Amino acid sequence: MEILTSAEMGAADRRTAEHFGVPLAELMENAGAAVARFCLRRYPASRRVVVLCGKGNNGGDGLVAARVLAAAGVGVAVLLLGREDEVKGEAARALARLRAEAPAVAIWPLDNEAALAAVSDTMASAELLIDAVVGTGFRPPLRGLAAALRELAAKSDAPVVAVDLPSGWDADSTAQTAPDAFRADAVVTFTRPKMAHVFGHLTSATFGPVVVAEIGSSAEAIVSASGLSWAGASKAIAEQPREVNANKGKYGHVLVVGGSYGTAGAPSMASLAALRAGAGLVTAAVPKSILELVAGVAPELMLNPLAEGTGNGEQGTGLSLAQLEEEALANLLKGISVVGIGPGLGQAKTTQEFVRGFVERVSLPMVLDADALNAFAGRTELLKRAATTNDAKGKPRTLVLTPHPGEMARLAGITVKAVEADRVGLARRFAVEHKVTLVLKGWRTLIAHPDGRVAVNTSGNPAMAKGGSGDILTGIVAAMLAQFPDDVARAVEAAVALHGLAADCCVTGNGGAVRAMDEHTVLATDTLAHLSDAFRYRTKDADGLTWICGMNNEGGGR
Repeated sequence: MEILTSAEMGAADRRTAEHFGVPLAELMENAGAAVARFCLRRYPASRRVVVLCGKGNNGGDGLVAARVLAAAGVGVAVLLLGREDEVKGEAARALARLRAEAPAVAIWPLDNEAALAAVSDTMASAELLIDAVVGTGFRPPLRGLAAALRELAAKSDAPVVAVDLPSGWDADSTAQTAPDAFRADAVVTFTRPKMAHVFGHLTSATFGPVVVAEIGSSAEAIVSASGLSWAGASKAIAEQPREVNANKGKYGHVLVVGGSYGTAGAPSMASLAALRAGAGLVTAAVPKSILELVAGVAPELMLNPLAEGTGNGEQGTGLSLAQLEEEALANLLKGISVVGIGPGLGQAKTTQEFVRGFVERVSLPMVLDADALNAFAGRTELLKRAATTNDAKGKPRTLVLTPHPGEMARLAGITVKAVEADRVGLARRFAVEHKVTLVLKGWRTLIAHPDGRVAVNTSGNPAMAKGGSGDILTGIVAAMLAQFPDDVARAVEAAVALHGLAADCCVTGNGGAVRAMDEHTVLATDTLAHLSDAFRYRTKDADGLTWICGMNNEGGGR
């Protein structure tokens, strides 16, 4: 699903009308009806609705929603920001139809401060507010009566549903917040998400809905030059039932290389995650000193011991480089289809040398995380050289890097502040230059591909801010690559989306398999208890709305 700028959305609407014969009036009717359906389903007990309308197309969507709600028996009042004779175009037609078909709807023109003060009681009695003041074409800040109306809405206890965007939010902004915008408890946008929908936290609650409604725009009319997409759409590859004659050999064999003396948790979590995410087989290759600890994670997990030290039996000094010899590597990699390397490896000198040698010599699809990434700090040309060599089948190699901002800063040789200042640009440049798939973790994790495309993930919540979350992600990414080796981009995007969704299910209880947890108490391994719910979760609800943020409570257990 493409992410559009406001200009691209406007152009798509015009092309839909001019070249595909769908009138703008029909698009507005469909948009307003979608808002009304969402309100009726989400807030069924709200019988007094106040719609705040501007004079443009966003206000027109609100006028349509008011008419549809009135037809459903809801008490509706419209506060129009301006005089009725100032409403033009399709919005004027929507206003005339509202007047004709729903005469009981009170319409209050607001063209001065006194008029605004006169409707304060109407606002105070509302059980639901619909914000249709300004839409994606608006450029902040709000001024005059619009800003005064925002302050009046802020005093209301009623939930606010924003049409397209909370009024005052720049559609093309990548900022997380917009303090001058209307507050919102839910957002209904149309056709495709815009930049603000995926990068901003538009709602007052963590899981406030941001949904996309299809309103009849032609897919051929939608053109995006940004190369940005929504990662959640790729989860569809994980939603197909397996063949009835399936066997473990069809779903790949993941090798997790990790751990060090005294650090057994990281490779254990990555291995367990790979098992839970559907890999047919999983083997953990860990130092001999922690082999028994890792063995206890699951009886389904196979193990392969790695020698430590310089060969004299000394522990805690890193991995033995003897394991890079041809025969040792062949034994380690027999039957393996995907490698995840890095969790808990440590940064001993010989371990880092082992990692660099391993990546150079092993052409299997590979996920690099944690200390495997640190091994290439200041030496990213080695990653590029590895990524640009072909695998055993003569195809370009698959290297997936999963850094958090600190690891990204070390790889790029810059500060964390610089990473956060240009996440999309940096991720794209690094992926293209080094021919890797880069998963830059953090608020709105990015998946940057070697061809320059970047997917934005919107699942996940603050409960994931715990040690071990990255190890879980490594295992899920490796498992998805093992199952979908010919669809690398969607496999990685789906893995990231699933990881976030599992954490979302964990703290919301969506799916109902395990009781909802407080986000403070969630452990990384707790998300695995809800991974099944994440696989079963569907982002599209019964009304055909796609939930790009928030949790569709109808979406679990399918």
